[in-house]
Order: sequence, then structure tokens, then C-alpha cells
Amino acid sequence: MEYGYVRVSSTDQNEDRQFIALQRKAVEKKRIYMDKQSGKNFDRPQYKKMVKRLSKGDLLYVLSIDRLGRNYEEIQQQWRILTKEIGIDICVLDMPLLDTRQCKDLLGTFIADLVLQILSFVAQSERENIKIRQAEGIATAKVRGVRFGRPMKEVPENFLEIVSAWENQEISFAEATRLSGLSESTFYRRIKALRHTDM
Repeated sequence: MEYGYVRVSSTDQNEDRQFIALQRKAVEKKRIYMDKQSGKNFDRPQYKKMVKRLSKGDLLYVLSIDRLGRNYEEIQQQWRILTKEIGIDICVLDMPLLDTRQCKDLLGTFIADLVLQILSFVAQSERENIKIRQAEGIATAKVRGVRFGRPMKEVPENFLEIVSAWENQEISFAEATRLSGLSESTFYRRIKALRHTDM
């Protein structure tokens, strides 16, 4: 049996290129498994489901090693599980040297293992670099004043008067939140922020 595995890191990434590559190899759609999840580990539902279906002599296609995963040690471990323990062949489409059907002698195995180690290292390095770039981008954006998360809800111009009336028990808490147009938690947060500013 021939299988295919597709992975994208998030729901907004496009998996078409991987599907097209697998279709060119005539892999049946029902035997293509896809996860929309990070490659940091192999705790992925569709990957696990696929591994349970694999049996000795099957062939697994994946477009590139980083689609399989982005963790150096775990890629090595999964490769051993798939090829040695289960006994399947793997073909990495964009790296012909990583096709376990070819060169099964000692030299061929050595070269494939070496290439796998290098590409696994590159995949994890790229993942770590992406995280660093994201953190740097967020820090730079914050310096520029970019706010993340939901925008802060504006308080009415008479918010201080509403708070004062509530604190003096002239109006109820429910009336104070209604007049200010804020939820209970936001009302308390805004009071806290105001008091912190005044300190």
C-alpha cells in the first residue's frame, strides 16, 4: 500500500503543493493523512492514525522532511520506528537520497542516514529561528506601540462621575456598569488602571 502524509503548521497555511506532489505519485486520497499542527513533536492525531494503519512493505511519501517534523531527535526516532520496527519504505520527494527503496547496501544506508541527520538538524534550526523571529517581531511591534489582543473598550467621558456615584452608593453596581457600557470585569479593570495611573 502507498500512503502520503501532509502537514501544515496552521489552519491558514496552504497544503495544495503537498497534495499535488502526492497525487503525481498516484497516492489515493483516502490514504493521504493531513495534520494542521506544529512539527515540534509527533503528537498529532492524523499522523498517529496513519502509523497504526502502516504495515511491513508499505510505502510512505512525504514532500519534504520538515513536513514530517521539525524536531531533530524525534525525526530520527520516528524514521527508525517506521523503517526498522514497522518495516515500511519512505520516500522524501524533494530529496531523492531519502528514498529507502534505493541503495539498501551499507554505503547507501550510511548516506541516507547522514542526509537525514543533516535535514533533521536544518528543520529544527529553522523552527527555532522562526520562533526567534516571531519574538523579535512582537517585541519590535510593542516598542512601536502596536497592541496585541482585543482592542481596549473605550470608557464614556463621564466614567469618573459614574465611578464616584457608585462609590458614594448613589447608584448600584449594576447601574454603574450599565451607564458605563462595560462588563463587570472590565469595569473593575478600568477602575484599577485609573487608580494605578493616579499613584
